[in-house]
Amino acid sequence: MADITKDTLDTLRARLVEVEGYLHIDERRLDVKRLEEQSADPALWNDADAARDVMAQLASAKSDVAAIDDARAKLDDAAAAFELGEEMGDDDLLAEAAESAATLEDELSELELSSWFTDDLDHGDAIVTVTPGQGGLEAQDWCEMLFRMYLRYCDRRGWKVDVNDCPAGEVIGIDRATFTVHGKNAYGMLRAEGGVHRLVRISPTDAQKRRQTTFAGVEVLPVLPDDVEVDIDPKDLRIDVYHATGHGGQGVNTTDSAVRITHLPTGTVVTCQNERSQLQNKAFAMNILRSRLYEMELEKRAAELDELRGPKRDIGFGNQIRSYVLYPYQMVKDLRTGVETGNVESVLDDGDLDKFIIGYHRWATGEADPE
Repeated sequence: MADITKDTLDTLRARLVEVEGYLHIDERRLDVKRLEEQSADPALWNDADAARDVMAQLASAKSDVAAIDDARAKLDDAAAAFELGEEMGDDDLLAEAAESAATLEDELSELELSSWFTDDLDHGDAIVTVTPGQGGLEAQDWCEMLFRMYLRYCDRRGWKVDVNDCPAGEVIGIDRATFTVHGKNAYGMLRAEGGVHRLVRISPTDAQKRRQTTFAGVEVLPVLPDDVEVDIDPKDLRIDVYHATGHGGQGVNTTDSAVRITHLPTGTVVTCQNERSQLQNKAFAMNILRSRLYEMELEKRAAELDELRGPKRDIGFGNQIRSYVLYPYQMVKDLRTGVETGNVESVLDDGDLDKFIIGYHRWATGEADPE
């Protein structure tokens, strides 16, 4: 935002009022007071699960209130600097006002995005799986590139990542990657990434340097809270253990700690190998299995498009949601929303995905039309 006007500030003030309404901020302030009183009751701490739930609710309510208070303070600072700068003809103050307004605009976009997440699962953690598609061995390299891109994106957002499964590919790249992302709105944000991702580049393994098109599929599932019941009969499970295989220099377990769980009625297979303990790998695999079976049950009940990760399609030509072109020009373009950038490095190397993810949610909620 290079320039600033009174209309700019009025628009930001109106957006802030709308966001306060979306987030029911007055109710959230009351929630903070109520939950703080509960947390101060010694009896609460006799029940560890109840105490954790209360503290989680309190942290969430405080976060919402703090975000609004911070936005309100930035708006006041920008307005004060603008008024004084106009009165004194001080370009430095006007520049300061413009900078504060630009920062506030970004923060309001983030708060508006959060307000679009209406499902409780949207606000929780996510399980992401990246799988090679068409393109032969190079699809495994593309799979690893996407995996690293998402790790960087999560790092930018301050989200914690647990890598559950990431076996090396036959020659290059990885065979697949499954990881759990812990952070506020992780599932709501990342479900924008579910679908087929297409890469166009000069083949790094082709001596003739021909152009290669490869694909990878991204699946995004919610981490289910403990109170969401998924009926799994132990008799329907086949559990295999095997030696874990390392990748990228990470330590390789020498015991049979890796776990593969097959749900026999549906043929669903989940693997997990990145923990040292077989019990931990089994627990992670069961959580992923619960999420996948939950999704399948939603599909069965709804009998319509997949509600969590979009329609199931082949990981190949004609089905991509986003294209990453490295040759003959450079561009990343989301085919659903029209959002694009020529700075491919910022996306693949730095995980700068917000423009695509926020663009998707604006488009999905009708806040913006596809180009």
